[in-house]
Amino acid sequence: MAVAKLGTKMRLFATQSEYVDRLAAAIEAEDHCTSQTRLLIDKISQQQGRVVALEEQMKRQDQECRQLRALVQDLESKGIKKLIGDVQMPVAAVVVMACSRADYLEKTIKSILKYQTSVASKYPLFISQDGSNPDVRKLALSYDQLTYMQHLDFEPVHTERPGELVAYYKIARHYKWALDQLFHKHNFSRVIILEDDMEIAADFFDYFEAGATLLDRDKSIMAISSWNDNGQRQFVQDPYALYRSDFFPGLGWMLSKSTWSELSPKWPKAYPFQLMLKENHRGRQFIRPEVCRTYNFGEHGSSLGQFFKQYLEPIKLNDVQVDWKSMDLSYLLEDNYVKHFGDLVKKAKPIHGADAVLKAFNIDGDVRIQYRDQLDFEDIARQFGIFEEWKDGVPRAAYKGIVVFRFQTSRRVFLVAPDSLRQLGVEDT
Repeated sequence: MAVAKLGTKMRLFATQSEYVDRLAAAIEAEDHCTSQTRLLIDKISQQQGRVVALEEQMKRQDQECRQLRALVQDLESKGIKKLIGDVQMPVAAVVVMACSRADYLEKTIKSILKYQTSVASKYPLFISQDGSNPDVRKLALSYDQLTYMQHLDFEPVHTERPGELVAYYKIARHYKWALDQLFHKHNFSRVIILEDDMEIAADFFDYFEAGATLLDRDKSIMAISSWNDNGQRQFVQDPYALYRSDFFPGLGWMLSKSTWSELSPKWPKAYPFQLMLKENHRGRQFIRPEVCRTYNFGEHGSSLGQFFKQYLEPIKLNDVQVDWKSMDLSYLLEDNYVKHFGDLVKKAKPIHGADAVLKAFNIDGDVRIQYRDQLDFEDIARQFGIFEEWKDGVPRAAYKGIVVFRFQTSRRVFLVAPDSLRQLGVEDT
């Protein structure tokens, strides 16, 4: 009996051991299955992320394709050939760089069309929009007199220095794209660049036609500008006067295809006008007027209204219809200008010592004041109220270190660097 009971217990123990082994194997299999399931879920999640990214990319590409198709239809309906004309070659394309300020752009377009309509074949008008602001796009497409271009840039911007505005990088990309389009795709020989917050003078187009002749004739001229940094009402008088400058004025300027072919490959990542520094001039200069042919009314924009109240708002926009076709501008050619400008400086009465403003006020005729260095220039400029700023070792509007402006009357004031007279071949008296 006892032996029978012992045998039964042993059989039960063996059965329990077998069950335990099976249970352990089942648990191990379950753990392995769970691990495999998690790996599979992770892979599916990764694939879903890729699918979402691809879907976003497809959406962007689809949006770009729709906008490009609309642009092609717009170009086909208007026809660039119609804008340019069948016979007369254009002097220059005019492009307005725009982004998201539809109210500003409308004011600019109306100002341009006021004077461009009669010379449209010479100056075909383009609006180049950066981005997809619907109000700007709708406004631009509402005008039959112009051609709309759109720059779509989905590439993220990574600034190189702390505190930099992303807008300056976006502007640089937009400028390069637009100028490549106009010079290389549409094959214009010259382009006039305006911004979406500018009004133009009545003689704007005649001025640039005269400038185009200079640009073609004299390869030492890098660009023609319609702007004078010291063009505030109290510092200008003569609408006929033009000057050469080592400082790039911007704000309404024209350059040639050959110059763009040189600049385009080394276009900077940030705001583009640093490209106009001395290292890229190669001894070339800019033509600027005494009285501005553009007026910048954009108090709010990428520069956050910097200097607007002090320097931009008081600018005088030319109101005299100058007959530029009858003007002899040969004095601006490189071989003639040093003597021309040197004679003006030589005739000016030297002023020495303190109280430069008071002394200049009490002298009839032009005066010249020599400054020792940048700090001294800034002090004198501050007394008169002109721009104090230097860039790349050059004062704004300077030619061979000399900044000239009117003071109170037709009297010219020349602020002269220590080495300026030697460069002009003028003896110091």
